[in-house]
Amino acid sequence: MGIFKKKNGKNESVKEEKDVKMMILEKMNEDINGTIYDNCLLVPRFGFSIDIQIGRNEVRKLSAEESSTGESAEIRLLQVIFIIKHDDFDEPIIEPVAAQGHDLDQAIVMAVETFKGGLWHTLQQAFTKQKGLPVEVNYLMQHYDFDMYAESVVLVGDKDKQPAMLINFIKDVIPKYIGSKKYYWVRIFLARHGDKKTIEVRVNGTVCPGLAPNFVKYIDSWADNGNIVTEKQYALFIQREDDKCPFDKELVVSGSKKAIEMMENCNNPEEYKAMKEELDETIGDIALSAEIRIFIPEILARLVIGYSEGDSLFLIDGESQIEFRKTQLRSYYYMQQVVLEYLSKTPDKDKVMKIVSNSAAFREIQKAVKEGHDPKELYVPGTTYKIAVDNYFVW
Repeated sequence: MGIFKKKNGKNESVKEEKDVKMMILEKMNEDINGTIYDNCLLVPRFGFSIDIQIGRNEVRKLSAEESSTGESAEIRLLQVIFIIKHDDFDEPIIEPVAAQGHDLDQAIVMAVETFKGGLWHTLQQAFTKQKGLPVEVNYLMQHYDFDMYAESVVLVGDKDKQPAMLINFIKDVIPKYIGSKKYYWVRIFLARHGDKKTIEVRVNGTVCPGLAPNFVKYIDSWADNGNIVTEKQYALFIQREDDKCPFDKELVVSGSKKAIEMMENCNNPEEYKAMKEELDETIGDIALSAEIRIFIPEILARLVIGYSEGDSLFLIDGESQIEFRKTQLRSYYYMQQVVLEYLSKTPDKDKVMKIVSNSAAFREIQKAVKEGHDPKELYVPGTTYKIAVDNYFVW
């Protein structure tokens, strides 16, 4: 009978991750002065909770040629995913940070300092209302006043480089991406390694390709020092007035799930009409119900077929067509979240295509495919739609 039991590799790995997570939380809390509870850092004075996940935690061996000392060595590579939640945020802010050091302690210090120097300073500035800059948002006969908070840029990979205030490159166009919500956050990330360049701009977590061209000249001006050089900045926009939207995210999500369920079983125009009437009654908001019926097939078509689409929406109003951004229609990304969840469950292909067949973009893509075009090489500027509801208001 064996006296010693073999260690369970999976359990040991989970334990190590919990240990590293606690080390990071304790290091963070040295300056934040919150409360660590249930493996999470609570910041009651701002109403935040900060959770973390460990994406990567490994040791890499360096050859003598790779090492700065000229001798073989080891470095610790660490990826920490910070998840910030607040009751007034529609979605958590998710901030991945890559760090390294000669040992785990050094890697943790780098990860925490990167987080504090970027996102945390911006949140702290916003919730203490320091140095806010006024931003006016005007679209579709609507007006909103915001205060913008943007702190320092986090630069990695070039100690001699002078970083720029990245938000300034889009200060004139970013109001076109902000709608009626109480909070919007913008994450700008630039990276260059030789000729390889990355530009990513997110609004409330959503990548907005239309904002990337504003940084091309700037990243082209970076000197190539042989390292991977990155710059990152967050900006937070807070509306001065309370959010007046008559519906919440939960209603859009439940309505979208109900619509998908019913659309899967619509076989003719009569059944589709009955589905419309039932959905209108279930949601209790005819305009929102119409948005769900229109955009669910369009979003599903883009995700299934794989064509590229821009940031815009085109609202048909009488004889005119008004352009605004998807990020300004709050229901859009709630619906997209439901569609992604639906696809993750691997639904029956026939049912998926039954929904997709209601997409106007899909019908146009079909024509292009018949002409010999690859759908993955096609680009659609955005979705054109019309809501047959009096006094339709874009929330």
